[in-house]
Amino acid sequence: MRVLITGSTSGIGKELACSYAKSGHEVIACGRRESKLKLLTQQYPSISTLCFDLVNYDAYPALEDNAAPLDVVILNAGDCEYMDNVVDFDAKMFERVMNINVISIGYCLQAWLKHIKPGGRVVLISSSAGQLPLPRAEAYGASKAALTYLGKTLTISLCPRNINVTVVHPGFVETPLTDKNTFPMPMLISSKEAAERIITGIDNGDRDISFPSVFILVIKMLRCLPSLIWNRIAIRMVSE
Repeated sequence: MRVLITGSTSGIGKELACSYAKSGHEVIACGRRESKLKLLTQQYPSISTLCFDLVNYDAYPALEDNAAPLDVVILNAGDCEYMDNVVDFDAKMFERVMNINVISIGYCLQAWLKHIKPGGRVVLISSSAGQLPLPRAEAYGASKAALTYLGKTLTISLCPRNINVTVVHPGFVETPLTDKNTFPMPMLISSKEAAERIITGIDNGDRDISFPSVFILVIKMLRCLPSLIWNRIAIRMVSE
């Protein structure tokens, strides 16, 4: 199997790349940090790399038309920044998050969708944060909600082309991004465990992969609350 993964130099992306390589699959690891990509290739001969910035439209390296088709494309790269003072709305931060979490996905799809073989799969790494309006998450939550919607529309549009779509909604996962969080992260799991759950879901042909199950259940229950009640709860979170 031939798998392309963005954001392969750390966190979930790195664990996915290593796990697929260990299983004997051919992996194309994408990232910005050449030194970390080089370490992957030294550790796993079945990993090749593409080093470029996903938000740079003109930097995308073309895959050879005569190269073997892709079985799975996992669009994992992303970033998280929070809005500390919404009155002084940080438009540039909002733009940064949207560019990497949403706009770059469009660049990826333009570059690689045509290389996915019939029966292949596109995997979008969204977040449970996009399922519920959360304080300080004006940029991150909105970007992940957009990604989930994109995945749902692609599921419909790509069905006649026999290309499958999976959207992943993790809870809190231990990564360099979440290491910066200063608030409690309930039911935190490791990047390795997250990668294992994603691979299992892909192997099962799941359209939605959400975990941890108890955390996702709580999110779904909170979504069922009337907006007025949830807003009061969320406002208290801001005040504390």
